[in-house]
Amino acid sequence: MAGWYRFLATSDHWIARSARAVRRSALTFSVPAPRLIAVPLRSAMTGVRFVYYMLMRAFVCEPFFKSYCTSYGRNLRTGVFLHWVQGKGDLIVGDNVVIDGRCHFIFASRYHERPTLIIGSHSGMGYGCAFTVGKKITLGNHVRLGASVVIFDVPGHPADPEARKMGKEADPEDVRPVTIEDNVWIGTNSTIYPGVTIGENSIVSSGSVVMTSVPANVLVAGNPARQVRSITKQAALGGVS
Repeated sequence: MAGWYRFLATSDHWIARSARAVRRSALTFSVPAPRLIAVPLRSAMTGVRFVYYMLMRAFVCEPFFKSYCTSYGRNLRTGVFLHWVQGKGDLIVGDNVVIDGRCHFIFASRYHERPTLIIGSHSGMGYGCAFTVGKKITLGNHVRLGASVVIFDVPGHPADPEARKMGKEADPEDVRPVTIEDNVWIGTNSTIYPGVTIGENSIVSSGSVVMTSVPANVLVAGNPARQVRSITKQAALGGVS
């Protein structure tokens, strides 16, 4: 089979050239799209897609996620993906919360009898956010998380080389709760380390790695994250997405 493939791909024989010509024609084949036909067809397909995803969200994805919640408020919404929830813990969600895309929630119950994740009211998160909860992670009200934000209060392995080699769990002293206060905005692809508190109204710029606590009303950025400037009500908040 490999010999035939090489022959068809490289030979100057008329059979090989014809085969390559047929393949190019198939790959570049296109048909016109008269608006009289294409627009109604597009509208029909869009309508079917809308109904399908609405039903998936309302009758499959949202009930699936709510079944994991210890408690949840009014108007909890998800996207059209099933979130990944692993381990046992308390998941407490407030009112008008949006958990979009496919997010991961891991409760490391070996460190605490009931690890707890609290998501305050009017908060939302984008696709691919991940939480690892050993003791407690708290998100306040009006918190906004961009896509692929990672927040964990427990390291995956011990810092001691010998303990890590033996496959032991992290030192309990390294399990430190995380608190995200009200109206914090955390940009896409940011990582929040154990023991961090991010103060009210602050912004974490995209791609930041936050290893120490952040005061209120500041913008931080970088790896490790450092304070860039203070924030006032009149400040422009661009560039953190």
